[in-house]
Amino acid sequence: MTSGLLLVDKPRGVTSHDVVARARRLLGTRKVGHAGTLDPMATGLLLLGVDSSTRLLTYLVGLDKEYTATIRLGEATDTDDAEGDIVETQSASEVTDAAIATGVARLTGPIEQVPSTFSAIKVDGRRAYDRARAGEEVDLKARPVVIRAFDVLDVRRDAATVDVDVRVVCSSGTYIRALARDLGRDLGAGGHLTALRRTEVGPFSVADGVTLPDPRSDPDAAAAFDGDAALLDPADVASRLFPVLRLDLDAARDLVHGKRVEVDAPDADIVAALTPDGRLAALVELRRGRARVLLGLPTQEVLP
Repeated sequence: MTSGLLLVDKPRGVTSHDVVARARRLLGTRKVGHAGTLDPMATGLLLLGVDSSTRLLTYLVGLDKEYTATIRLGEATDTDDAEGDIVETQSASEVTDAAIATGVARLTGPIEQVPSTFSAIKVDGRRAYDRARAGEEVDLKARPVVIRAFDVLDVRRDAATVDVDVRVVCSSGTYIRALARDLGRDLGAGGHLTALRRTEVGPFSVADGVTLPDPRSDPDAAAAFDGDAALLDPADVASRLFPVLRLDLDAARDLVHGKRVEVDAPDADIVAALTPDGRLAALVELRRGRARVLLGLPTQEVLP
């Protein structure tokens, strides 16, 4: 099994940890990591690094995300999503489409967001959701996030609730559940998230994702799964994220052996350095005509 990035379309009801465990069994390696979890209720794009490509995950975690979601106005829950218990109800029948548009606009752009109480943020060494489930008071501080797009796709009305389908493009660290909570509060009706799907992470799309069969419940599908075909090559991944520098073979050899290489290229913070045959040799920093390795790949994966 070669290394690479695996784009997974996570189904509902499965944890991100379960997906990682499933990938380890399918690919026959323990070295699998992810670039940001999805709640069990959520579906969509989960990025997994495999073998030496786990080193690239650091550069994926902070990418912008795109989601589609459904916000239910008229009901608030203790978790801010449909997994929790309803703690407040108030008819949303008088909330107009214009009011929804105004509330969405107020939550667009740079905002200060208080994460959901039931989140994985650590408070004095313990996860916030563990403290909340234990009945402890959880006081999370607001943090800056950027909502680059918050678009209303559809509004569906029932007797006392209003379901709002939305598309959100946001900076890393944004809680879509908290957006649902805050929109509901702003409109005076309460709100929570009933559906969430991550459609993009940076340049990567769920349209290119695969569904991982469970080797325990579907061994035939697991046996037929072609892991090598599903993996994105590290050079492809890096080239989507950073400018590309193509090296000759001697320069590539020097680079993977830790030497600084002279290059004819402008200064840049992060560049994908590729070998003549298109393999990723390293991520490098370019300063004054020299390349310094920031992240190197194993020699046997780079040089013939």
